[in-house]
Amino acid sequence: MKSNNSSNDLSKSYGDHIAELRRNYESSLIHVNSENGAMGIEGVLIHSGSESRYFADDRIIPFQAYGHFLHWLPLNRPDQFVYIAPTQQAIYFQVVPQDFWYEQTIMTESSWDEQFKIIRLTSAGELGKHLPNARITYLGAETEFASSIGIHTDLINPDALLAYLDFQRAIKTDYELEQLREANRAGLLGHAAARESFLLGGSEYDIHMAFLNACGILEEQSPYTNIVALDEKSAILHYQHKRRDCAQASQVLLIDAGCRVNGYGSDITRTSIKETANTVFKSLLTGMEKLEQELVCRIKPGMAYQDLHDAALAGVADLLIEHDLCKQPPAALIDQNIPQLFMPHGVGHLLGIQVHDVGGQQKDIAGGSSPPAEHSPALRNTRIMEENMVFTVEPGLYFIPLLLEAERNQARGKFINWELVDALYPCGGIRVEDNVRVTEQGVENLTRQ
Repeated sequence: MKSNNSSNDLSKSYGDHIAELRRNYESSLIHVNSENGAMGIEGVLIHSGSESRYFADDRIIPFQAYGHFLHWLPLNRPDQFVYIAPTQQAIYFQVVPQDFWYEQTIMTESSWDEQFKIIRLTSAGELGKHLPNARITYLGAETEFASSIGIHTDLINPDALLAYLDFQRAIKTDYELEQLREANRAGLLGHAAARESFLLGGSEYDIHMAFLNACGILEEQSPYTNIVALDEKSAILHYQHKRRDCAQASQVLLIDAGCRVNGYGSDITRTSIKETANTVFKSLLTGMEKLEQELVCRIKPGMAYQDLHDAALAGVADLLIEHDLCKQPPAALIDQNIPQLFMPHGVGHLLGIQVHDVGGQQKDIAGGSSPPAEHSPALRNTRIMEENMVFTVEPGLYFIPLLLEAERNQARGKFINWELVDALYPCGGIRVEDNVRVTEQGVENLTRQ
């Protein structure tokens, strides 16, 4: 567990975190068993997952541990297990294969010894004989493995239990919040290096490497694949390539990239421009940066995230009118869903162990769904804001030919200044994204500490 915290403070906050997890899991079992007496779950076995290989190849796909396992242990290793049962100390089954092909050593942190009973095994196949004689549920991807160790099919990833645990993941402990703060601090170092590389004429590949080097990480250690887009490519929301061509003439950089600390990832987006960029686009960027901060300031407990998204769409409508991209009043643009042509994604999502964290469209611990409004189907978060909930705020404004050109000769196309849109297509788009925590009375911006 690496962090800038003192080891004693980190150990205490981690211990408090594990205690909170134990309470949540005990409550979840009481809830699930009371709702469905047939379950009778006495313990929960969580599997980090197993390695897999590319089809018709012996090369291993980079491993990513299951989120509910990482919630307990910051260890991104295959075939590790945590067992939780009410009133008992949690057990960590540490599997260390005897192997000379790969490094298999696991450095056990002292805080793990304090929080878990650690049972060391040399293979996952040994697990069955160490499990208690109890009615155990399995959480993880390897359902055939679960069956092989005697877990009944009905107790493999039961929906009711997962709904309860997914819903609770949105509320962060103090330990989790500190990891997210550290992940943001590290990510900002990468963004500063990326911007400098861009201003010096670096290619997408150069900018990407500058980010990784500043964070001191490998690409596979990132919480998600970095989006490093120059000019027109910044209108591709999840642009995945890293062009190596000379980029001295590039005018716009959109970089969406984060860093991971103890399993928790930051998700930060910045848009940068050169002095020679289109003047309207420069003004749009200034307006978008202001809008993003205004949205952050709106956040408070009890607010519906859908309302934050609707405020983002209203802000985009204002920017379109202010910059003569559209000529009708804001209400008319919103009525015709014009802002969604320029911002087709949601204004953010839950954040934590997973970048798009679980439970974003749940309305309760029972798994009830709260879908987004019909006008914004891509919105990933529809929760009511609660204290210590963490999510992103990331409004955007893009010039996407695939969306806009379909409207050029349609009724909605009459709202749009096509001459200016054509001039701005080469600029791509704008996104500004921070990671925020809901506080008792407002908001803490984890990205702008």
